[in-house]
Amino acid sequence: MAYNDIPLEKIRALPLLHRATVPESYLDEMGHMNVRYYLALFDDGVQPFFDSFGMSMDYFRQNQTGGFALAHFIRYLNEVMQGDEVAIHARGIARSERRIHFMTFMINETRGKLAATMEGLGSHADLTIRRTSPYPPEIAEKLDEILRGHQALDWEPPLSGAIRA
Repeated sequence: MAYNDIPLEKIRALPLLHRATVPESYLDEMGHMNVRYYLALFDDGVQPFFDSFGMSMDYFRQNQTGGFALAHFIRYLNEVMQGDEVAIHARGIARSERRIHFMTFMINETRGKLAATMEGLGSHADLTIRRTSPYPPEIAEKLDEILRGHQALDWEPPLSGAIRA
């Protein structure tokens, strides 16, 4: 499915993870939001997504675990300007024993357009050895429940083809 074929209502039905208003300090020389802040805003939305299946900061501290970012693929679709309000939504795509493939969507609520997407690959990590590790059963179950719901949606996410769990 092409980006412009996805009705914003379908993206807005995904979990809302973060909302922000773009400050002047995020602008580049061309007067629109600099690319570095897209990743920052997407990152602000990823932790609440991970929280939803149990990979919270409390879980990390209590179990000497964490999450590693393994890959990001960002597509810039429509300009974001100072004062624009953006909303970040997430959709799970797939997982393996240690990894999750997901996509986040940035809607420019001020202009009513999909501004950007970030396709990501993350992993569960054992910080005692600083290596990826399998999801524990309780997290895997919650994650699988979220994935089943997202895989049942009536629209395909616009994947890059560059990332797989």
